[in-house]
Amino acid sequence: MPQTRQADQATTGILPIPAGGAIDAHWHDEHQIVYAGQGVLAVTTDAGSWIAPANRAIWIPAGTVHEHRAYGYTALHTIGLTENPLALELPSALVVSPLLRELILTYTAPMDEPAERSRLYAVLLDQLRRSPQRPTYLPTPSDPRLAALCELLHNDPADNRTLTELGAHVGASERTLSRLCRSDLGMTFPQWRTQLRLHTALRLLAAGESVTRVAHQCGWASTSAFIDTFRRSFGHTPGASKA
Repeated sequence: MPQTRQADQATTGILPIPAGGAIDAHWHDEHQIVYAGQGVLAVTTDAGSWIAPANRAIWIPAGTVHEHRAYGYTALHTIGLTENPLALELPSALVVSPLLRELILTYTAPMDEPAERSRLYAVLLDQLRRSPQRPTYLPTPSDPRLAALCELLHNDPADNRTLTELGAHVGASERTLSRLCRSDLGMTFPQWRTQLRLHTALRLLAAGESVTRVAHQCGWASTSAFIDTFRRSFGHTPGASKA
């Protein structure tokens, strides 16, 4: 990750980011909720990436060095929090209910009444505490053999080679790579590959690609298999994520 800085912008508000735009590595004194009211947002730390479609927000603890990237025109809503209502010390993806979405959109808009803002803040905290976590996390490997394998799949998510076949390419056995996936990534190889494909799918959908083309580019055997996996992961069909 490039050289970091403490953010000098307000941590609560709305920031438009053009498609493909980014905010370089930085950190905040406050905890932060980030939400893409429009578009798809990726938040990256040294540990990996989280991606946020319309029904997810990302929790970023105070002091966490992170950067943002937008896929499709993105309206970035950010809320700075001096307290930690979730008791989370690591970034996490949170489910955004219809009510929580409206609270985020309203709270980040300009508001002249401090009392109204205070009441909204209290309800917002209550809704955040009730918001379940959902895995949209793609961890970054540290082992060079695993990193080489993951780079192959980043370059071609549709690569359907087995772990044994990929291992032959990077000079490691299937058993070694399987062990590294669990210790280094905290998940199995099939789980990591599915997360990679879902991350890629969200980016392609935000760019306006068709659902059928995205399914093919990301390696699903059929469009229906892609739709089923996407719905189970994000709670809506991929068509709802298109720009």
